[in-house]
Amino acid sequence: MAHSFEPPAPAILRNTELDTAEIWQARVDLAACFRMAARLGLQEGICNHFSAMVPGSDELFLVNPYGWAFEEITASRLLICSLDGAVLAGNGVPEATAFYIHARLHARHRRARVALHTHMPNATALAMLEGPPLLWAGQTALKFHGRTAVDEAYNGLALDSTEGDRIAAAMGDADVVFLANHGVMVVGPSIAEAWDDLYYLERACEVQRLAMATGRPLRKVDPDVAARTAAQMRAEDSSSARLHLESVKRILDRHEPEYRQ
Repeated sequence: MAHSFEPPAPAILRNTELDTAEIWQARVDLAACFRMAARLGLQEGICNHFSAMVPGSDELFLVNPYGWAFEEITASRLLICSLDGAVLAGNGVPEATAFYIHARLHARHRRARVALHTHMPNATALAMLEGPPLLWAGQTALKFHGRTAVDEAYNGLALDSTEGDRIAAAMGDADVVFLANHGVMVVGPSIAEAWDDLYYLERACEVQRLAMATGRPLRKVDPDVAARTAAQMRAEDSSSARLHLESVKRILDRHEPEYRQ
């Protein structure tokens, strides 16, 4: 399922440029997202990938190395790569689709400081259906009202930059893109906000799937109410997301504190 990536020769950077307190904090926060995603069953073997632009840089990003499951990720295990594929810090290489999807998303959408890609079961199930994935029938789903897109053109594994460019184009101004027949990509301005969206997206998809399984018609929310509720949710998203991630780290500190190493 996964494919290794052959990076170009790395540029020479002083270690201090990639070893600041701010960068280390980003490593810890992103590692926490990997670990909690694993605890919640959102991972798939050694596939799927999370990335975050290195603080202070528009050209370098953190990403998980090929061959490691989400539950094995630690802060120091994350790689730092350039947008052209050079590995500048860390041992290993990114999985091929991680590079081709994430590098192109970050390059095309500078607002996407963080990009989280999973095949998490409920969101992926809805991406396999005809029609729009979310039907705006549950309150949690309204967090994403007006913020989703669908990449309809599934074309196999993303093993070259054209696939990443297509996904980036399909995303447009959305924060969530359902990849038809594939999975989902969530982007955000910060690790906390992207994580918060990923978590609640799967919850929204789960309850919709359960409701659809009854065979009864969904009670959809009035569009005006849906838009108003979405605006109410967005007003608190940034602060709520920060508190959510802090909660995640407290839980991990009790149960698997090695994620910080």
